[in-house]
Parts: sequence; structure tokens; C-alpha cells
Amino acid sequence: MSLGQQALLTMLLVSAPVLLAALAIGLLISVFQAATQINEMTLSFIPKLLGVFFTLVVAGPWMTTVLVDYVRRLFTSIPSVIG
Repeated sequence: MSLGQQALLTMLLVSAPVLLAALAIGLLISVFQAATQINEMTLSFIPKLLGVFFTLVVAGPWMTTVLVDYVRRLFTSIPSVIG
């Protein structure tokens, strides 16, 4: 049960920066589109893509460290789960 809880927590921690960046950029673009009455669907794609890429560049090492730590804990707990 705790392995599943740790997996969900790790997944939330790793995905949060990228999702929050996409959410914030999408909100800003939506406010801009509402203010200027520009209803172009492709206008929000490029800023979101660049924002997610920048977030992955900045937070990527931290995300990798969190995932590697989780996998290490998972592998070291295999003997206690089996026996």
C-alpha cells in the first residue's frame, strides 16, 4: 500500500512543475485573447510549448533526481516486499 502511495506522490511531484507552467501560460494567453477578442487556437500553442520546454530545462535535473531516488528506494525495498 505504501509503495502505491509513494508512486502517486512521486508522480505528482515530478509532473507538477510542467503542468503548472502550462496552466499559467494558458491562463495568461486566455486573458489576452479575451481582452483583445482574438480567437486564434494556434496562438496559445507556441507559448505553451516554449514554456514547457523551458520548465523541463530548468526543473529537469530535479525531476530526474526525484525519480532516481524513488527507483532506488523501490529496488532496495524489494526483499522486504517479497519475503
